[in-house]
Amino acid sequence: MQAAIHIDNVQKYYGAVHALKGMSFTVEKGEFFGLLGPNGAGKSTLINIIAGLTRMDSGKVTVMGHDVVKHYRRSRRQLGVVPQELVYDPFFSVREILQIQAGYFGKGKLCAAWIDSLLEGLKLTDKADANMRALSGGMKRRVLIAQALVHKPDVVILDEPTAGVDVELRASLWEFVKALHQDGHTIVLTTHYLEEAESLCQRIAIVDHGRLIALDSKEALLARGVGKTCTASVTLAKPLLQIPQRLAAKVKSVDGERIEFILNRDTDTIISLVDGLRDLGAEIIDLRTEDADLEDVFMELTGQQAP
Repeated sequence: MQAAIHIDNVQKYYGAVHALKGMSFTVEKGEFFGLLGPNGAGKSTLINIIAGLTRMDSGKVTVMGHDVVKHYRRSRRQLGVVPQELVYDPFFSVREILQIQAGYFGKGKLCAAWIDSLLEGLKLTDKADANMRALSGGMKRRVLIAQALVHKPDVVILDEPTAGVDVELRASLWEFVKALHQDGHTIVLTTHYLEEAESLCQRIAIVDHGRLIALDSKEALLARGVGKTCTASVTLAKPLLQIPQRLAAKVKSVDGERIEFILNRDTDTIISLVDGLRDLGAEIIDLRTEDADLEDVFMELTGQQAP
């Protein structure tokens, strides 16, 4: 089966910085694919190369079989990219922006019905004639998604599409994106909300320092943490003023009185954790444990939390 995106030994330098170090993997047609990694891992550089915005120093990338360098126009027609930044033209209405974008791909007014469908699906119909400057950040992000889809691409890359978006809008955006995937679109998602990737993606690539460090199904990646680590969620009577180093190394997150610890089943025990907290004078109100999630696996592989 033809690959939606094929990346073969891609190298990229920015001066002395080696941004991509022989990156290779394939996104299959029809997949919901996650591309994860900490800030500076090389995700944005790779997306820009796929979109033809940045030239690689060596290697090869194809979109639906079309080389992104040799056959740029063909590959770009197959691709829709929703950028992380809120980039828009402030002089046009929502509908005008989409008509202009359609014109870039030779569609023009032939896309009128499809534009109406996108406006309805993204709940933008009542904003169709509004100037982009008048929209909220969440609404602007919806327009960016519509722009990426206006030429009906087979492959859609979503680069942090819900960054800074409220919970209600996130839910409606994912409902729309899941419908796109069910209609046959290939979706590539980058996100720092790892619960989104865990919920939506079928396969996940994790990159760090310009290298691919893991690529597997979601289930296989999660299985890496099962049996090795668990998360212990502890609720205290009052927040700790300071967490000593011996415990700080195991901390996953702190939210007031609630602390999440990642425990290694081979070397850590719940009893030792409880004793350590009580030695600090902490009063434990509640303690719960659960198996590792995607964030635990991410931390294990990259050595850091998702931003």
